[in-house]
Amino acid sequence: MAASINTILTNKFLDLVISHLYLKNDAALARELDVRPPVISKMRHGKLPFGAILVIRTHELTEWPVKDILAQLPKLRGAKD
Repeated sequence: MAASINTILTNKFLDLVISHLYLKNDAALARELDVRPPVISKMRHGKLPFGAILVIRTHELTEWPVKDILAQLPKLRGAKD
């Protein structure tokens, strides 16, 4: 089964953050984001959305504007248009 566009966008974004922070893998990203490694895996497999708390944490780590982070991610579940 082909991956959904949301999963593809999330995976590309996670890879971008890993690259920007010069991290080695998803486990290192999980440590930086202060989540358990299965959270990253679930996001990569489309089982869990990239939530608002992780947007803020990513902003703190990368200093990217929240607006730019949100522009690269699929819509957050429950967000209003």
